[in-house]
Amino acid sequence: MPDWSVHRVAADDWRRYRAVRLAMLLDEPGAYGSSFQREVAFDEATWRDRLGNPVLVAEREDGLPLGAATLYTAAPDAVPEIVAMWVAGHARGEGIADALVEAAVEQAARVGAEVVHLHVMLDNPRAVAFYRRLGFAFDGSHGDIDGCDRMVRRVGGRVNNR
Repeated sequence: MPDWSVHRVAADDWRRYRAVRLAMLLDEPGAYGSSFQREVAFDEATWRDRLGNPVLVAEREDGLPLGAATLYTAAPDAVPEIVAMWVAGHARGEGIADALVEAAVEQAARVGAEVVHLHVMLDNPRAVAFYRRLGFAFDGSHGDIDGCDRMVRRVGGRVNNR
């Protein structure tokens, strides 16, 4: 049994989310389309607003954050997308990324979604292989950045990988 768990961060825990998000930005400064300098200046209302989408955090029993993922939905009728996926370097290889993705897919199921999207950089073969292993497949759509393509997975099942 792992000494960590994944849970959704509540709006009143915005400080915890802030700490995790800032750690993500320091750990992987080019990965999230933002910067530590920008987000460290956000006020409480901004942090609470960001928790309007499900933010999932993996933490040890003592509260040490190990990873995070957000299930972002741009509009009520939009397909939910897993964004801001992160696992702390010291915690990689422990199944945390798997647990975060599965928790995000479960959140999508709770709101009636049929599929979940995510974007992955094609020059990151480890990430591509990881998402394929969890049942995601490329759907032919491209992201806003060159070399970034979209993957999809059915909620409650897996799609055929191609």
